[in-house]
Amino acid sequence: MALENIEQVDIRSSERFAEISWFNDIIGGDTEYLGILDKERRSSFEHCKDITLAAEELGFTNILLPTAFTVGQEVLTFASGVAPFTSKINLLTAIRCGEYHPPMLARAIASLDHMLQGRLAINIINSDLPGTREDANFRYQRCAETIEILKQAWNDDKIDFSGEVYKVKLPNTQPVKPYQQNGGPLLYFGGTSPGSREVCAKYCDVFLMWPENEESMYETMKDMSARAAEHGRKIDFGLRIHVIVRETEEEARAYTKKLMSKFDEQRAADIRKRGEDSRSLGVIRQDKLREESADEEGYIEDIIWMEIGKVFSGCGGGLVGSAEQVIAKLNRYIDMGIRAFVLSGFPLIEEANYFSKLVLPHFNNKSLTRLQNRLPEGVPVTPLTTAELV
Repeated sequence: MALENIEQVDIRSSERFAEISWFNDIIGGDTEYLGILDKERRSSFEHCKDITLAAEELGFTNILLPTAFTVGQEVLTFASGVAPFTSKINLLTAIRCGEYHPPMLARAIASLDHMLQGRLAINIINSDLPGTREDANFRYQRCAETIEILKQAWNDDKIDFSGEVYKVKLPNTQPVKPYQQNGGPLLYFGGTSPGSREVCAKYCDVFLMWPENEESMYETMKDMSARAAEHGRKIDFGLRIHVIVRETEEEARAYTKKLMSKFDEQRAADIRKRGEDSRSLGVIRQDKLREESADEEGYIEDIIWMEIGKVFSGCGGGLVGSAEQVIAKLNRYIDMGIRAFVLSGFPLIEEANYFSKLVLPHFNNKSLTRLQNRLPEGVPVTPLTTAELV
């Protein structure tokens, strides 16, 4: 249900702007027809590099590099490979807690942060490791401990941590000092369960949501704002959502029919299963929204179309409409307190061009990394720049 009256929730970034980011295909899925594995757009380094450079040229602030055990690119490997080709765009790099020993993760992030000269943000993923089914409370604990060790590594002179999952004592954090200052790279985080929400409220900077109706999203934002306040903190909010925008609503809706024109239920289920690490509460919620929709075409609220979730686990919905409709909807989200948008479309490069032409010029597009003073004015003094080597 759409909100009748919108009052902005309490957030960290009170200025009215939007950090508008695009999405990369490093885990596969770029296609012209939903449910079709597109051999012309396979997740090769060259194709994913082309998406990155197109997003940079079109003016997007970040590009999200997701993670999953699928055919495609490993996150940190790809980020390191593509970094020298970029000059403006931030890499929003997804890291699954548990895949890396935290001190070495801190070191890898610091190295990548220097390569990018601060154009790096981290999307913390709290999910099962590939091929496992783990206890949820254990995952929350591991996630929280990983973040605590990262923060010690980036902010303190030593790491001295003793938790239930990790016990780490290192007398020197010089090998893990990032390029960014005042806390290191921003941490983005998404999750529906109370345990996930608590991790984000206590440690992270941006809470990422998936598409739902406005009323439900607004309740989530109020809950997260209150949870952060309990820890003496404020956070910002983001929305990960697909988009189909055209000159008219009729054109946009017609394109959804083209996307679904080769859809096969069984084939789509097989594709979805490959990228579905676990049946999280968020995934279940996206499925439920689609199944409960009274609209036979899959719209749950004005221009929010949920049929994408038949193929892709996780973010299952998109904005479908004219430029005027999409601009109006994004502005409503900004009124609620959302400051970051991570968008995608099918195919990725083609849809990025539509969005950059029809919508992007209408927004004050800024980087949270820069606004939250993580980027130094000049070259920072670190062991990888000009600090004295000891």
